[in-house]
Amino acid sequence: MKHLILLLFSCFFLPFYSIAQTFTGTGGPIPDDGNSVDYLINVSGLPTAIDTAFFGLEKVCINAIHTWDADLTITLIAPDGTTVTLVSGAGGEGDDFNATCFSDSGSSILSGTAPFSGQFKSMGQLGMVNNGQNPNGVWTLHILDTYPFVDIGSLTDWSLTFSNDPASAFSLGSSNLPIIKINTNGQTINSGTKITANMGIIDNGPGNRNFTNGNLNGYSGYIGIEVRGHSSSGFAQQQYNVETRDSAGNNLDFPLLGMPAENDWVLYAPFNDKALMRNSLTYALSNQMGRYASRGVYCELLLNGEYKGVYTFFEKVKKDNNRVNLATLNTVDTAGIELTGGYLCSIDWPGHDGWNSSYPPDINNNGGQVFYQYIYPRDDQILPQQEAYIQSFVDSFETALLALNYTDTLLGWRKYADEPSFIDFFLMNELSKNVDGYRLSTFFHKEKVTAGNKIKMGPLWDFNLAWHNADYCDNENIAGWAYLFTDYCSHDFPFWWRRLNTDTLFQNNIRCRWEELRTNILDTANIYHYVDSIATLLDESKERQFMTYPILGTYVWPNPAPLAQTYAEEIYNLKDWISRRIDFMD
Repeated sequence: MKHLILLLFSCFFLPFYSIAQTFTGTGGPIPDDGNSVDYLINVSGLPTAIDTAFFGLEKVCINAIHTWDADLTITLIAPDGTTVTLVSGAGGEGDDFNATCFSDSGSSILSGTAPFSGQFKSMGQLGMVNNGQNPNGVWTLHILDTYPFVDIGSLTDWSLTFSNDPASAFSLGSSNLPIIKINTNGQTINSGTKITANMGIIDNGPGNRNFTNGNLNGYSGYIGIEVRGHSSSGFAQQQYNVETRDSAGNNLDFPLLGMPAENDWVLYAPFNDKALMRNSLTYALSNQMGRYASRGVYCELLLNGEYKGVYTFFEKVKKDNNRVNLATLNTVDTAGIELTGGYLCSIDWPGHDGWNSSYPPDINNNGGQVFYQYIYPRDDQILPQQEAYIQSFVDSFETALLALNYTDTLLGWRKYADEPSFIDFFLMNELSKNVDGYRLSTFFHKEKVTAGNKIKMGPLWDFNLAWHNADYCDNENIAGWAYLFTDYCSHDFPFWWRRLNTDTLFQNNIRCRWEELRTNILDTANIYHYVDSIATLLDESKERQFMTYPILGTYVWPNPAPLAQTYAEEIYNLKDWISRRIDFMD
């Protein structure tokens, strides 16, 4: 009798689980004004729990018309708030999604070409929604055009299919790297405004194994978190600004991962840097040269339980005794010696308060102006007198650099600028042939009168498109100089570096410093040692990185040829390029 009851039970439920059920939703316009749009499907009549073994979400299909598919980030949001990235930054300038389905089947969409049609693996782990939740309720397709005011499009329709062949999810068990666990408590991480979340760090120290169910011994508490980056914001693996906080939401200085205590950090995702080390290599060499650059620790990230890959936890560039060590400016410092420093500024994309240079950019520009941003004091804290002072000082430097007596060691540009820092900054941008060098993420700081009263270049930041990782503006060529960028591209580029390189003494001093560094820090053996040590450290985790983001051998903007088919080949290509670049500079 007992066996008969079990048989009847199985027969009653088997037909229900073996039949796929599809729910279809309507579409509409995709905004091109920087705003996202949500399209909904109300699911009903399914079992009250879905999983990765017996019954759950199998696939999501979309039909969409849109020019330049790579501008779109499309995510699925389940009734319980679980969010999965279906596609982001794929397709280049190609158009449209025609019966495009995301599931566990097929190849990575990054290896396809637009218009996309057929089965592809979603960029995020679709199986994360099959977490035991009740699927009955509202499912949301969230669409964002990450590059507004250029392309138009619309969603025609979309669908969800549930079946007994549900999507699965990878689960990280342990790592030789520290493990970062972030829980947003159902909130979406946006750009520009931090949300409050929880973060835990499992870090048992070098050489020890870290388990995802281990003690949160590296940090356990609140954070503020937001998406960071400009062109990288549309990548499948996003990067984040992280701010450690106390329970009241105030900044909390904390020594994360053995780095000096602070509250501002960057979780950097090396998505389009398939060697996973271009930034850390740059910063390590800079620190060896005696020029502070951000310290960082490799880790693996779990975001709301979903494995997100290999990251580097970097110090954010800011004024701090253990970072950019500058004198403090207070609200009463509006005159005299106290007004003279310190200041931290950058040349970058517009987006923060700042000012335009009084002088036109380098030749072949876009007809615009070079823009300087306030970093310290922050744009919402800097006083009018302090704004006027730093603007006037930078203007005096530029005026002196363009003057007839600009090479005079007492009256020329050196009166306002620290030449050794300019030389080291120049050499690292040239050695790496940084396509963004000098014009984006370019930090400089001005010291107080009592500390030298000069502009110093640095810290170095954002070298993911350096070391032969860009296919535009002549960056593919082993020869040529990054400071002559406007010979190849039309951009708003500071005139400083072309002018400085007409100063014979500056050129001679560059040569002397280069020859000094080539005997030790910039010797290929030293550089290769660092590259090999990081490749060894990531030998295990890189397999999970490229399982999650199967992009080896696939073009990801703006990777130059040749595209390495394996990680070992990626490292070989990097070292080979470094060797040939050094030969050119020698």
